[in-house]
Amino acid sequence: MSQAVKKKVYIETTIPSVITARPSRDIGNLYHQEVSREFWENERHKYDLFISKYVLEECSKGDTDAAKKRIELLKDVTLLDIDKETEKLAEEYFKCLNIPEKAKTDCFHLAICVVKKIDFLISWNMTHLGYPTYSKIVLYNGSHGLWLPELLTPDIFMKIQKEEAENGRV
Repeated sequence: MSQAVKKKVYIETTIPSVITARPSRDIGNLYHQEVSREFWENERHKYDLFISKYVLEECSKGDTDAAKKRIELLKDVTLLDIDKETEKLAEEYFKCLNIPEKAKTDCFHLAICVVKKIDFLISWNMTHLGYPTYSKIVLYNGSHGLWLPELLTPDIFMKIQKEEAENGRV
């Protein structure tokens, strides 16, 4: 019997940032930390994980010790190459999605997932890629015949994966 193909998951910068941060006093942030750690410690091995140079660049910013922890956490995650097609698509997303300049990197995360046919992009920051932007992405990708990754927070991702496993759809 052949082994099932693992789903491909792109790890956006907020995941290593939340995992390596000091425990938060804010209940919402603490929830993000607990869920992210649960994913990293118990679930990540079920998937093929990917990052890009954009994740590494963002993880390298800020406090030196914190940056080292973020980079160390990602050392075994596959680094995807960025090509001209990805850069061009990111620029197209930037124009059509009307994302602010400060969040332009989100367009690159998305474009990488589309070009490399990654199944899921997980992030805690869905400000610019969540609803209602996702509906624009669906329309754009559909009209251009492009791959459409699912953009999910880690808690929703794990809930869906658990339900699919329970229903035998993994």
